[in-house]
Amino acid sequence: MVDHKVAFVTGANRGIGLATAEELGELGITVVLGARDYGKGLVAAQNLRDVDIDAHAIECDITNPEHHRAVYRFFEEHFGKLDILVNNAAVQLDPTSPDQQHPNTTSSTPIELLRKTIETNFFGVVGLTQTLLPLIRKSSSGRIVNVTSLLGSLTLLADPDSPVAPYRYFAYGTSKTALNAFTLYLADELRGSNIKVNAAEPGWVKTEMGGSLAELDARDGAKTSAWLATVTDDGPTGGYFHLKNSIPW
Repeated sequence: MVDHKVAFVTGANRGIGLATAEELGELGITVVLGARDYGKGLVAAQNLRDVDIDAHAIECDITNPEHHRAVYRFFEEHFGKLDILVNNAAVQLDPTSPDQQHPNTTSSTPIELLRKTIETNFFGVVGLTQTLLPLIRKSSSGRIVNVTSLLGSLTLLADPDSPVAPYRYFAYGTSKTALNAFTLYLADELRGSNIKVNAAEPGWVKTEMGGSLAELDARDGAKTSAWLATVTDDGPTGGYFHLKNSIPW
């Protein structure tokens, strides 16, 4: 078993996931990039190695339980443990406009769109985490980071004056609210162990999902996940954060 830390970041061939892997790699952590497109994952990992980061890639569609098991075997065979899991991969399938605002169409959101969104953003994350948890338990300081969104905050959604009030993405927001609940439940189950579980809100980031009008670049968006992935033993668990600021559930 290696004596240095190893991290797995899903959806890591581009955007916030890749920036998170880079942030962690610069700290000397071995990073494994999960990507639905394995070829793109290999290119991203090579780009990180070119700047002296110990990076690897593995195919991972988080909706595919076979991939979950393959990821488990990879870490078990190569590292014997997993220190950090960053559940970054997600989809946003609700209709959008160029400024990312959209009228509330909850009553007409297709059920299949809702199912597909929740399958990826919630069930996929839960399934992968449950599969990898035995390896995280072998770490001396396991960290699980669920990348969520302000749109998952029921407190903010209920406030017509909140910054998220114009953004009514029913499928995406519901999936992130469910992910927040998973974060709380899992953190409570693991409280007192060596594993910390937190939710990271990256901010509005210039990615394919966030669009060109977003306020932050990918490296800024990765900072919350990287912080929670490396938080010390006296750090938080069961929290919902942007940078180091708490967000209301």
